[in-house]
Amino acid sequence: MIIKQILIWEQFVKYLEERWIIKQYKKAKEYILNWNYKQVNFKLREPKKDKIYYFRINKQFRAYWTIEWGILKIYHIDNHQ
Repeated sequence: MIIKQILIWEQFVKYLEERWIIKQYKKAKEYILNWNYKQVNFKLREPKKDKIYYFRINKQFRAYWTIEWGILKIYHIDNHQ
């Protein structure tokens, strides 16, 4: 799986800024674009047939996404606790 670009909605950027985790998101984004998936706990959610992936922004927040044509599209950011 090759990821060329990461798309995120403006409302999610606001959400990250309000919680002071935009810097941590950008760091996780760089890890993904550099294929360092282990650093962000890059996994496939259960049930696997739905093909929903997530990665860790920090210990508390997760970003759920799908991939189409090499473009990672974030559709939800969740408070994991």
